[in-house]
Amino acid sequence: MGVPSAEKTVLLKVDQLKQYFPIKGGFFGRTINHVKAVDDITFDIKQGETLSIVGESGCGKSTTGRAILRLDEPTSGSIHFQDKDLLSLEKKK
Repeated sequence: MGVPSAEKTVLLKVDQLKQYFPIKGGFFGRTINHVKAVDDITFDIKQGETLSIVGESGCGKSTTGRAILRLDEPTSGSIHFQDKDLLSLEKKK
């Protein structure tokens, strides 16, 4: 018997994660719109759990992973790993 799910430590908490990419246009290359690749994703992964993100091609699975790892800086939201705010850390860390 393992530890009940309610008592397990939250390892990764993603709250209202958004990843928008600008669409540039016009003579001066201004941002005219955004592609909303990830729009308001929230989930927790507790100790001993596994999360699968499934969906059709182009739905934001890889972009979600890249944002969590900060390979692409998220537009907004929060990401906490073991109670550390990953978005407040320097990229090197």
